[in-house]
Amino acid sequence: MHPPAGSRQQSVPGVPEYTVAELSAAVRRTVEGVFGRIRVRGEVTNLKRPSSGHWYFDLKDSENVVAAVLWRSTVPRLRTNLEDGLEVIITGRLTTYPGRSQYQLVVDQAELAGMGALLKLLEERRRALAAEGLFDKSRKKRLPMLPEVVGVVTSPTGAVFSDILHRLRDRFPRRVLLWPVQVQGAVAAPDIAGAIHGFNRLPERGLVPRPDVLIIARGGGSVEDLWAFNEEVVVRALAGSRIPTISAIGHETDTTLADFAADVCAPTPTAAAELAVPVRADLIVLTRSLGGRLFNATDRSLKQRRDQVAGLSRGLRGPREILDSATQRLDHAGMRLDRAESGLVQRYAHRLDVACRHLRVKLLRATISDGAGRLQRAVATLDRDVRRDLKERARRLKDLSSLLESVSHKSVLKRGYAVVRDDKKRPVTSIAGVKPGVPLDIELKDGHIGAVAAGKPIKKRPPSGGGPDQGSLV
Repeated sequence: MHPPAGSRQQSVPGVPEYTVAELSAAVRRTVEGVFGRIRVRGEVTNLKRPSSGHWYFDLKDSENVVAAVLWRSTVPRLRTNLEDGLEVIITGRLTTYPGRSQYQLVVDQAELAGMGALLKLLEERRRALAAEGLFDKSRKKRLPMLPEVVGVVTSPTGAVFSDILHRLRDRFPRRVLLWPVQVQGAVAAPDIAGAIHGFNRLPERGLVPRPDVLIIARGGGSVEDLWAFNEEVVVRALAGSRIPTISAIGHETDTTLADFAADVCAPTPTAAAELAVPVRADLIVLTRSLGGRLFNATDRSLKQRRDQVAGLSRGLRGPREILDSATQRLDHAGMRLDRAESGLVQRYAHRLDVACRHLRVKLLRATISDGAGRLQRAVATLDRDVRRDLKERARRLKDLSSLLESVSHKSVLKRGYAVVRDDKKRPVTSIAGVKPGVPLDIELKDGHIGAVAAGKPIKKRPPSGGGPDQGSLV
């Protein structure tokens, strides 16, 4: 290293003298001149993202550490999102930071060091999030059968959004809201999570209505291209969404953590649109079919009920018969009431005549007037008592009639039984009193049949296990 121009010499021969700034600038020129643009492989640690927008981290291996910085203007162009523990290959230039007397890497680009390390990180993250219950089936929400508004979170420039619109238009046209986001790069994950949170914060009946279902979609790509959908911020946004979500990331063989967190996972964006809405033509056919089945079922039910009512009505008495019977009972009660009232009046008149003979003539008219009033009240009371008594006697008569009918042998005959009487009209209850040749009368429900006892009465068989004279069953 040659001393810079203008440097002063010490009294010690051959030893140059520098200021701090001169030394720092010389070291920086030397480092940048020797190394230039380089690629360095290592593990990301101590990643910091301050409010300035610059990213600072260390790149280490098993024994050594190199400081690295990623300027704010470079962050949007980063294809791989950096995080602690990720093994990457950094492309940039080596320079120095005079403020701390250290050298550092100014990062231009970062890529994953190997698929094995990436998959290992993905598996560790999947296990950690699954342990929190973010992928549990109990958290999954059912998709609405026919949403009014479909929200889509994807890039507006790719073919994915066009495919979704085309499929929705073919199946069942719905209102679609697009929240444009970046689907690749360092800022993709915060964009996607912000879109999910933004849709959930929309009012249900606002100027921009809240969607009934969300489709989070992206076209196919490598694991690195789809890495934004493996970020924890996206997974938590999907798991916490109040709106049912459908993930449609990549092709059928691509799997991301977003697929586990979403309520429904579709193999492709087009399939996600098919899951979001039914086929309008099929829905019309189904509705008509169900309407026809409902009409037929209602018609059959009404016919069955009409038949039941008709069957029940045949067992009921007609209204004229019921009215005639009630009128007859009323007539009988009225005649009894008239007779009872006449007898009561006669008794009171007799008593009044007897009383009048013992009263003085002066009080005769007053007594007669008072007696007439009492007579009228008595007649009214008697009328009420007689009517009440008639009702009670009619009820008792009806109860006795029902009881008589229930214990009568006539009802037994109707069930298929018969009454057998001997020549003296006495009921025969045992074969012991029946002799051959005796005429018998058999009463059935609809008449009598004459018969003559013939032969010998059949004796009862001895119980099983009898005496030694018991015959063989063979």
